[in-house]
Amino acid sequence: AACARLVAACATVPAPAPAAAEVADAPFDVSGRLSARRGTEGVAAHFAWEHAGGRDAIALATPMGTTLARLERDADGASIVRPDGSVERAGDAATLAERALGFPLPVESLAWWIRAAPRPGYPHAVERDAAGRVSVLWQEGWSVAYAYDEGAARPLRVFATYPDLEVRLVIDAWR
Repeated sequence: AACARLVAACATVPAPAPAAAEVADAPFDVSGRLSARRGTEGVAAHFAWEHAGGRDAIALATPMGTTLARLERDADGASIVRPDGSVERAGDAATLAERALGFPLPVESLAWWIRAAPRPGYPHAVERDAAGRVSVLWQEGWSVAYAYDEGAARPLRVFATYPDLEVRLVIDAWR
């Protein structure tokens, strides 16, 4: 019995998984393709997204490479720069994304969702795959499904649905 207690005392406890806030605050740089469909209307774009410390910069371009807009967000609000150089400002990025793309896009939440993490402070539910990765996330009325390459920790495809809206992200590169 004493030997069993000694072995148990030496056992190590696995490190806890990082909290959603820790994952969400980590900087990232990602590029890929975005498509969205609402009813019979759709849009497709390439994107390059830089996220660091509550700041986001998202460049959107047509599939042929023509700049559509550059969306920037920080604690003071959001702005969008159009190809003609005009700048529009709003209190949040979702408002500007809707104006630029024609559909509501929860940019603040997507900063977490793109990494398969729930946005902190909002109720959510998660389903995990056999490898322990998030396979489906439900939050803010959205259902977000993920696809990974074998052994990958980060998702390569994100499929988000909201009533009457589908958004697909295909990740070409994580940096």
